[in-house]
Amino acid sequence: MHRLILYCIALVWLANGLLCKVLALVPRHEAIVARILGPAHAGVLTRLIGLSEIGMALWVVSQIQRRWCALAQIGLILSMNLLEAWLAPDLLLWGHANAVFAALFCLLIYWHTFTAARLSPR
Repeated sequence: MHRLILYCIALVWLANGLLCKVLALVPRHEAIVARILGPAHAGVLTRLIGLSEIGMALWVVSQIQRRWCALAQIGLILSMNLLEAWLAPDLLLWGHANAVFAALFCLLIYWHTFTAARLSPR
């Protein structure tokens, strides 16, 4: 179960990075980046963010510095969602309710890394 959750967390980063941003299958993501960082380079910046998210997926799966990885994920998720809710709430899939899903994902990452890991045999 521990590995399954690990791969699901990585899959969220991979799907958002590769499908939504690098391959631009969800144009709303580029619109959000344009709103927050400006339209001039929104396409390039969106793809760079996507590549970073793919990198995060690889970091999650590698389990190198698991706690730092979890803290980085939580920090990124909370800061991204705060910026989006403040500057582009009309572009979010669920509006301000996105914060609920972000918080639940952060709780899952925290629990998986700091609680469940101690309970799971290696």
